[in-house]
Order: sequence, then structure tokens, then C-alpha cells
Amino acid sequence: MKKGSKVVQYNRWGYIFLIPFVVIYTIFSLVPLFSTIYNSFFENYKSGLTHIGPNFVAFGNYIKILSNAELWQYAGNTMILWIIGFIPQIIVSLLLGAWFTDPSLRLRYQQFFKTVIYLPNLIMASAFSMLFFTLFADKGPVNSILMQLHIIKEPFTFMANVTATRTLIGFMNYVMWFGNTTILLMAGMMGIDQSLFEAAQVDGATSTAIFFKITLPLLRPILIYVLITSLIGGIQMFDVPQILTNGTGDPARHTMTMIMWLNRHLYNKNYGMGGALSVLLFIMTGILSMLVFKFSSSKEV
Repeated sequence: MKKGSKVVQYNRWGYIFLIPFVVIYTIFSLVPLFSTIYNSFFENYKSGLTHIGPNFVAFGNYIKILSNAELWQYAGNTMILWIIGFIPQIIVSLLLGAWFTDPSLRLRYQQFFKTVIYLPNLIMASAFSMLFFTLFADKGPVNSILMQLHIIKEPFTFMANVTATRTLIGFMNYVMWFGNTTILLMAGMMGIDQSLFEAAQVDGATSTAIFFKITLPLLRPILIYVLITSLIGGIQMFDVPQILTNGTGDPARHTMTMIMWLNRHLYNKNYGMGGALSVLLFIMTGILSMLVFKFSSSKEV
């Protein structure tokens, strides 16, 4: 009985320590979630000085959004911008992780380089956006250097070119996040038993074969985590394109993301459409994450 009472007492303390998390999660996550779902079923917006609603419209807001061509355009923009930033991010992070964790190279000053790699992750996206906006302005340093080198005769308007603007946004996201990805992949590589690599080397396997046959398969759980978190971050992409294009998504709205579109609804106080779009983004994020997880786990032996 004494042992059982001690177990109950320990469990009670565990529940007590969980109370702050449950309270904070309920107030800042569950309540807004249910409030957003509730508002998505109502027509509730401002037209000039007149406030219309809230009027119950059931799935009317969802039908309007799904039938709007802008939804698919902005979803495509978001996916393109994510791909531009993620593909070089994962490639460079894998190469750096393999480089830093290779004991045969015996690299010096590893801690310094790891710190430098991670530093961009600590800089605010708004600061990055303002920096790149200044660098690539019509009269900015980049145009000045290109003109002095006689590569171009007149300033190139980066922000008016779709490819240039998308590349800048993707590059900024790559620079900000590849350090975090590198650290995660390095942690996964360091957790692999070194005897596997030694046995492969004894059998005459090349470095490339070891990387693709041993390192990558054993890194699958970390890679799935990185892919899912990066995908969620890509769907929530907002600050970099918002500041770089001043919220317009120009040129021709080819850099307008889903969250920027959501922000426009909320800025115009269209809470019904904003709520419906938020719920659709929530569902979309869950479906994509499940697909990535299922597709990746299905390849496991």
C-alpha cells in the first residue's frame, strides 16, 4: 500500500507540473483555434464604414475561397518559393554535416565554423529583408558594382523581375535556415555507430557509397523531421516577401504567399474569409505533413 501511495503521489506532482503548460496551451492555442473555426462559418466584414455581419453562412466562405483562382496562384507561389529555398538548404546541409562529422578529415576550428553557420538563424527576418532590399535597390551597391564592372549598362530593377525577386526570397530563406538544418543533420550523423563506417571501409566501400548506402538511410528520421518542419515553415512564409515587396507580392503578385493573402483579409477586417482561409491552411499543412511522413516511412525496410 505504501508503494502504491508513493506512485500516486509522484503522479500527482507530474500532473501539477503539467498544469502551466495545459493552461497556456489552452489559452493561446486551443481557444484561438476553435474561435477561428467558429468565425469561418460567418459573414463578418467591413464595407467602407458599414460593418456587415456576423451572419451565419455555413460553408459559404470556404466555397468562395476554393472557387477563387487567386488561392491556387498564391499556393503555387508559396510552393515555388519554398522549393527555391529548401533544395539548396538540404543539399548544403548534408554536405556540411558529412564534412564536419568525418573523423578522417580532422578539421580544425570546427566550433567556430559551426557558430558562424548558425548565426544567420538568430537574425530577424525583417532585418534580412531590409538589408537585401537596400543591397538590390536600383541605386544599391549590387547595381553599382555590376555597372562598374561593365556587366550591365543601366541599373537592373530586381524587384520588377519575377525570377530575380523569387530567387532573392528563396536565397534569404536558405541563408536564414540552413544553419539550423546543418546542426540537426550533424546531430543525426554523430549518432550513427562509427563501427558501420569502419566495416564499410574495410570492405572497400568508397566515401560516396558509404554516404548513400549507410548515412542517408540511417538519417531518414531526421530527414523526415527536417522536411516536415521546413514544409510547415514554407506554408507559413510571410515576413521576407512581405517586407521585400512592401506587402504587394509584386511583380504581378508572383511573390504573394498564402499567409500574405490571409493578412490582407485580416487587415481588411474580413474575419469570416480570414478564418476560413486559416482553417484551410491548417488542413493543408496536416495533409502535406502526413503525405511526407507516409511516403518516407513506406520506404523503410
